[in-house]
Amino acid sequence: APEIKYLMERRAELGGFVPERRRKHTEVVLPGAKSYEVAKRGSGKQQAATTMAFVRLLKDLMRDKNFGARFVPVVPDESRTFGMDAFFPTAKIYNPKGQNYLSVDRDLVLAYKESPAGQLIHPGINEAGAVAAFTAAGTAYATHGEPLVPIYVFYSMFGFQRTGDSFWAAADQMTRGFIIGATAGRTTLTGEGLQHADGHSPILASTNPAVKTYDPAYGYEIGHIIRHGLEEMYGPDNTDGAGEDRNVMYYLTVYNEPITQPAEPENLDINGLLKGIYRLAEAPTADGTNAENRPTAAILASGVSVPWALEAQRILAEDWNVAAEIYSVTSWNELRRDGLAAEEHAFLNPGQPARTPFITEQLAGHTGPVIAVTDYMKAVPDQIRQFIPNDFATLGADGFGFSDTRQAARRYFKNDTHSIVAKTLQLLAAKGEVEEGALEKAIEKYRLLDVNAGTTGGAGGDA
Repeated sequence: APEIKYLMERRAELGGFVPERRRKHTEVVLPGAKSYEVAKRGSGKQQAATTMAFVRLLKDLMRDKNFGARFVPVVPDESRTFGMDAFFPTAKIYNPKGQNYLSVDRDLVLAYKESPAGQLIHPGINEAGAVAAFTAAGTAYATHGEPLVPIYVFYSMFGFQRTGDSFWAAADQMTRGFIIGATAGRTTLTGEGLQHADGHSPILASTNPAVKTYDPAYGYEIGHIIRHGLEEMYGPDNTDGAGEDRNVMYYLTVYNEPITQPAEPENLDINGLLKGIYRLAEAPTADGTNAENRPTAAILASGVSVPWALEAQRILAEDWNVAAEIYSVTSWNELRRDGLAAEEHAFLNPGQPARTPFITEQLAGHTGPVIAVTDYMKAVPDQIRQFIPNDFATLGADGFGFSDTRQAARRYFKNDTHSIVAKTLQLLAAKGEVEEGALEKAIEKYRLLDVNAGTTGGAGGDA
């Protein structure tokens, strides 16, 4: 019949019958080291939130002549929230029919620009449609034989909570791409109301086996994670031990609180960064005091809480003669998965030497207490508790939130700088390593019970 012939011809032009998964795709050349230089440089004298550090990196990646056109930014809600209006004039917003309206922001340099050749997917407040677009782009390597890398940027509170089932479906379809949970943390965005306060998205993301969750503190960490993710998805060694492709989605939480972004340190432990933890700062020396004779502690922090931990390290040394090491935990979730894998190996291979979990290995030789702090609920760092033989305590933000300044919210939840100091003293006092009553003195000294006495971070409202 002519109708059937017509349908078959149209289907052939579309690439064949669906669903059909193609094992081969167009070979690609990933961005080179130069594209990541902006992440390594830091922000100099300016301050920049990790959201902005990520956007600057993405802009350079999209300029790469070999691979840049394969990035597909997907933004439900307003791109200006994340500083992504800079993409409008060059990458443009995709619309198959072009721009058919007079934009309200037409007088701005970074006004809306829609085009059939647009690269940015901007569906408005339509998270379900945005995840569908993410899935379509992230499976194009198999459905069309053309690798694309969707970059789905959204308020972190409204990702896995609202569209978690869609991300599960995306994983089921072997989607590859990056999920960027911006404005992350429970205390960084209180000015927009408690419904925006994300304290649990890493826990929700942990339920998806295809999602690798990271909570970076600095731009250079983001650079290494993105580069590693691209290599895992489309690099020459993107197969696992069984020869299967690694169909992974990377979830990165980034924040809207400006900080001075440091340049990448020399001798950075890149392996530790990618696996989930590396030592960021050794304990400071004390004048006339041998470090070995002082009480010691290890403070593990992630994301926006890393600067709080560094300040707590200084206060512990100056006020209490305590030597604290600081570790940046880039992924609590990956550390847990590694620990569980080590336990599974020991379970199924009796008689063989047991593999040490990476987190345990990184803290080997440390005898003092370990204090973990994040801007999420305590269950996030508690994921690694069973793999740490030391005394262990977590600080976080459980509950719906607290509408006030950042400083007050962090003092309310007791995950701010002075709470880190006090919790460290509590664990050391239990071992008899600091003076009796040190915790009580710290609570009084730092007015720990007064939410108006908090000093951690900016007031809020800036990005």
